[in-house]
Amino acid sequence: MTTPVVPADPRAIDRAAHLLREGRLVAFPTETVYGLGADAASPEAVRRIFRAKGRPANHPVIVHLASAEDVPRWARDVGADADKLARRFWPGPLTLILPRATHVSDVVTGGQDTVGLRVPSHPVAAALLRAFGGGIAAPSANRFGHVSATTATHVLQDLADAVALVLDGGECEVGIESTIVALCGGPAVLLRPGRIGIDSLAATLGYVPDTRTSGAPRAPGTLESHYAPRTPAWLVPPDALRAECERLMERDEVVGVLARTVQHAEDFDGVWMTAPSDSVGYAHALYANLRSLDAANVDVILIERVPEDSDWLAIHDRLTRAARGDADDRD
Repeated sequence: MTTPVVPADPRAIDRAAHLLREGRLVAFPTETVYGLGADAASPEAVRRIFRAKGRPANHPVIVHLASAEDVPRWARDVGADADKLARRFWPGPLTLILPRATHVSDVVTGGQDTVGLRVPSHPVAAALLRAFGGGIAAPSANRFGHVSATTATHVLQDLADAVALVLDGGECEVGIESTIVALCGGPAVLLRPGRIGIDSLAATLGYVPDTRTSGAPRAPGTLESHYAPRTPAWLVPPDALRAECERLMERDEVVGVLARTVQHAEDFDGVWMTAPSDSVGYAHALYANLRSLDAANVDVILIERVPEDSDWLAIHDRLTRAARGDADDRD
């Protein structure tokens, strides 16, 4: 049976909410990436997410909420720093890791005493949460460790019949996953960079969050290999990109390239894609570009290294993880 993909109109959103109440899986757009949603209050429904994605049972999922007012139902301790960040950035691409309420299932938290919470700003996600009336557990709607989905088509490429319904809300605006900040009794710890940068977090908190994650809770998307195409991917400095292409072509390798500033040589006969030069545009297009290169039947993907300043921190994080994996690390 083919998974239905429907425009995210009010009737479809009501249908999706009904399916969630039945314990089924629904994919829906957020401002970051598409989520694979299940009723966060139903351990069995959440287990279906893990089976569909091939996700390890100890890897927690984020619970999406309609409003910050719902946080006390899921977290037992919401301190001043969490309140500051929620007031400033919610709804939006920020996940807060907080001490979990006693009723929250180990299936959601990966067996930890913390839970990840987010209030998304995408109108479809917000409408679905209101219609459903509860928390929706929703990691990215793709196979575990693979490139995240930023369109409804991407969801089908990875999950096909595992999903009862896909709400099509077009391309995701941000294009990379949310910033994750842990607030578990001490100063804030930045676990995963995203659109909301460390400078903005610091301006709101009044101090710079720690980035040393030793001893911090496990969080989604923080494995060394993640966000990875199935084709081997290498990061290459801009000044070495053309030479690396030539070296591989001499070995009869078919090369795919994701460049930003470098122009390809006239004799290049692989697949060359040029990403936007600014960090916002680059992030928006990143996963679609990686998926296109992954589908191009190339032997290797060369990715031009991006800057490492604060504007590019989240993108540098995703590319580093995407280029770390061996085939055995992915589904």
